[in-house]
Amino acid sequence: MYDVKKGYEIAKEYYARYGIDVDKAIETADKTPISMHCWQGDDVQGTELKEDKTLTGGIQTTGNYPGKARNGEELRADIDVALKYIPGAVRMNVHASYLEADRYVDRDEIKPEHFDKWVEWANARNMGLDFNPTYFAHPKSTAAGTLSCADEEIRKFWVRHGIACRKIGQYFADKTGKKCVINHWTPDGDKEVPFDTLSPRLRLKQSYDEIFAATEDCKDVIDGIESKVFGIGAESYTVGSHEFCMGYVMNARKKHIIMTLDSGHYHPTQYVSAMLSGIYTFSDSVLLHVTRGVRWDSDHVVGFEDETRNIFDELVRMDKLKDTYVATDFFDASINRICAWVIGLRNTRKAILSALLQPVAYEKELEMKGDVSARLAWRQEFLAAPFSLVWDYYCAKKNAGVGLEWLDDVKKYEKDVLLKR
Repeated sequence: MYDVKKGYEIAKEYYARYGIDVDKAIETADKTPISMHCWQGDDVQGTELKEDKTLTGGIQTTGNYPGKARNGEELRADIDVALKYIPGAVRMNVHASYLEADRYVDRDEIKPEHFDKWVEWANARNMGLDFNPTYFAHPKSTAAGTLSCADEEIRKFWVRHGIACRKIGQYFADKTGKKCVINHWTPDGDKEVPFDTLSPRLRLKQSYDEIFAATEDCKDVIDGIESKVFGIGAESYTVGSHEFCMGYVMNARKKHIIMTLDSGHYHPTQYVSAMLSGIYTFSDSVLLHVTRGVRWDSDHVVGFEDETRNIFDELVRMDKLKDTYVATDFFDASINRICAWVIGLRNTRKAILSALLQPVAYEKELEMKGDVSARLAWRQEFLAAPFSLVWDYYCAKKNAGVGLEWLDDVKKYEKDVLLKR
């Protein structure tokens, strides 16, 4: 292996020429929490005691790579392997369908104690826990909708589920001593544009209002409201559109209700990086779901590519990284699932560190002077900066594997454990 420390010293000298403190950037990147999603490990199947685990509501995962987790214990064991190679602060993001009980528990009956194994596991690792209501893959999650359903019995069922989830979020916060971030996303929509597009949205607003009113005493719980352009079977109309979700958040005027921006939930020519300053003009914080859409919301493993880097560049330039709740959201069943976690979260952390190694103050100064030619020159120059040398040093310092050192270990785990399931 090459001399990582020597490479770091060279990079440090390079960045120092431009007034950039590499050690401070590493420290900030390391302390920025990334909420790791549990559902990559089992193709969003969940651990509910039910026979039918068919995904519905616009959710789809492709591939059948061997070795997926079959229960909570296997899932957490796989997560532990991935965590060895993911440097920096990590939280765990759990969906409601990952409850563990000795009998089938319907979604509107879930209780905090059904997640005690997750709490115990997280506390042993000094990790915070985040949460998500599961409004899909259920007999009552049909084309008629969930929280926007015209059938009052079904709508109320899902409202009870949302209320239960916020109470579980409070439980997580109490047990871990760390805030719990809950993300609310519904798959409700229509394959064709309905004649009445307003009524479902009024019902969705009513449902959110009822969920938050019933749990207004919850503390240390942050609620993200997530939009989506479309889903499979809901290609033409999504009840929880970007405009609806943004309107709900802004109208709610409550600090705990914030906007969720998923980098795969928009049209191919729409970019979350371009939306951030508009949202932050009116909000104090944002929940960010980092993923990679390819032609549609396909939840590909996060890459160290333009949009991921642009998102974190923008957050650093606005000095809003500290105010952003960063989470990953992807699932790929066509490759080793642990590899997917490691690649995706390492790339997310890479993008954070890369953004912190930019001459932001000087570029802003050039902009204020109106020297846009120099601004462009500086921006392009730093695309070739020796960032990878700093990244390798950081990974070595965290004992998280330099370069692809981690890959052989994960492949060995695959051979020894995953392929024997």
